[in-house]
Amino acid sequence: MVTRVRTIAFEGIEAVPVDVQVMVAPGKMGMQIVGLGDKAVTESRERVQAALHASGLSMPPKRVTVNLAPADLPKEGSHYDLPIALGLMAALGAIPADALAGYVVLGELALDGTVARVAGVLPAAIGANAMGKGLICPHDCGSEAAWASAELDILAPRSLIALANHFRGTQVMRRPEPAISPPSGKLPDLADIKGQESARRALELAAAGGHNLLMVGPPGAGKSMLAQRLPSILPPLGPRELLEVSMIASIAGELADGRLSDSRPFRAPHHSASMAAMVGGGMRARPGEVSLAHHGVLFLDELPEFSPQVLDSLRQPLETGECIIARANHRISYPAQIQLVAAMNPCRCGMAGEPGHSCARGPRCRIDYQARLSGPFMDRIDLRIDVPAVTANDLIRPGRSETSETVAARVARAREIQKDRFTALGLPGWATNARCPASLIEEVAAPDSSGLALLEDASEKMSFSARAYHRVLKVARTLADLEGKPSVGRIHLAEAISYRLPGDRLVQAA
Repeated sequence: MVTRVRTIAFEGIEAVPVDVQVMVAPGKMGMQIVGLGDKAVTESRERVQAALHASGLSMPPKRVTVNLAPADLPKEGSHYDLPIALGLMAALGAIPADALAGYVVLGELALDGTVARVAGVLPAAIGANAMGKGLICPHDCGSEAAWASAELDILAPRSLIALANHFRGTQVMRRPEPAISPPSGKLPDLADIKGQESARRALELAAAGGHNLLMVGPPGAGKSMLAQRLPSILPPLGPRELLEVSMIASIAGELADGRLSDSRPFRAPHHSASMAAMVGGGMRARPGEVSLAHHGVLFLDELPEFSPQVLDSLRQPLETGECIIARANHRISYPAQIQLVAAMNPCRCGMAGEPGHSCARGPRCRIDYQARLSGPFMDRIDLRIDVPAVTANDLIRPGRSETSETVAARVARAREIQKDRFTALGLPGWATNARCPASLIEEVAAPDSSGLALLEDASEKMSFSARAYHRVLKVARTLADLEGKPSVGRIHLAEAISYRLPGDRLVQAA
C-alpha cells in the first residue's frame, strides 16, 4: 500500500506541488529516499527515524521507499522531513491516512520529534490556498501562514505527538493568528539634516516618484545621513505590496517569529558584496539584496567601490523590475521593483571640486575613479546631485529643518495622485511615475509648447538616449504632482533636465 502526502517545492516565490509517496514492503530493513533530492533531503532519513523513535514509534522491520514526485524536479531543503514522517506514520496506522488528504505539509524535524521552523511558509500557504487545501506547518511559522487567507485551514504543531493527538481527537490545535512586527523604533528624521536644501529637495522628489538617485560629494557632507532618512518619508506598504515583500523575505528565511512588517525594505549591502549576493543565486538560488529590497530602497554607499560586474548586473533589474537567475537545470525569477539610491565621492581622495583642494594625481584621479561606472548604468539614474560640504554657518544656525512628517505628507499626496491616475487608465497595479511604461508617460506627461521646445533643445545638445528622454518626462511629471498641477510645464522640465546634468563633481555621464 502506498500513502501519499502533498508538499511543495519552491521555484522562486512560486510553490510547485510535490507528492510524497511512502511504501512499506517486504525486504531488507531500511529507508530509501528517491526523487532528485539534495543533501538535506537525503539526510532527512536520519532525522525522521530519530523523531519517530522519540515519539514512541519504531521503524517497521521492512523496506521503506519514499518517492518525491515528480522525480525530475530538483528538491532542496529540510522542509520535506515532516511530510515524509507523516506519510510513514499513516502507513504504520499511527494516524488516519485520509486525514492528510486535505493538507499541504512542510516542516523540519528535530531529533526529539519537535517541528522546527523552515523558510518559505508564506508562499507555501498561498500555494495551498490556491490548491483548495489546508496547511500543516511548524508552530513558529503559523502566524506567517495565517496571512495567506482567513479561510485557510492551518495546523501548526509543536511536535509529531501533538499532531497525532489532534488527528486522534485527544488534542485540538487552535488556528494561529496573523501577526505584525512592532515598529523597530523611531526612524531617523530629516529635521536632523542641517543645510543641504537642494539635496533635501531631490530626496523628496525621489520619494514621491520612486526615482533612482545618485549623490556625489566629499566625505562628511551627509550623503549617507540623507539616504538613511529616506524611509521616514516613504508611505507604508499597501496590502498587496506587503504580501509580495513578505513572500520574498519568507523564502530568504528573514521573517522574525513569522511576523510581517508594513515598513518598506531598506537594504544597504557592503561594497564587497558578490554578484550572487546582490542579484541572487548560490546553490539554492536564494533571492539577493535587489529582490529583498522589492518595493523599497537599495542603498549603495561608496558606489565606485562595488565591482563593475556587480553594478552592471543591476541594469536589467532596474529596467524590468525582476531578477532572473538562470541555471543549467532551472530558471527562477524574483521580483525586484526597487528604488536605487547611491552615494559616492567625486574621486579616490574624495575632495575633488572642493575649494582650496587639488588631487595629487590631478584630473586623472577623478576620471579613473568615475570610470568604474558604466554609461548604461548611469543612464538608469534619474537624479544626479552634488552634495557639497556643510559649512560652519549651517551647523551653528539655530532652529531645525522641516521634519520627516511634514515632507511625508507631501510625498503621500503626490503618490495618491499617481495612484488615482494609473487606476483611471486601467493600471491599478502601478503606483509611481518611475514604473510608468514609456508609451504611457508621453501621454500623461505631455508638455506644453514652450516645454516641448526646451526638451527638444536639451535632447539635441545633451544627446539624450530614448531612456533618458523618458526619464526626464517621468521626473517632470512627479514635480508637477508635488505641486498638484494637472499638466507638465516648462519649469518642471527645466528642473528635471537639471538633474540629468553631470554636475561639477561628476565628469562621466551617460
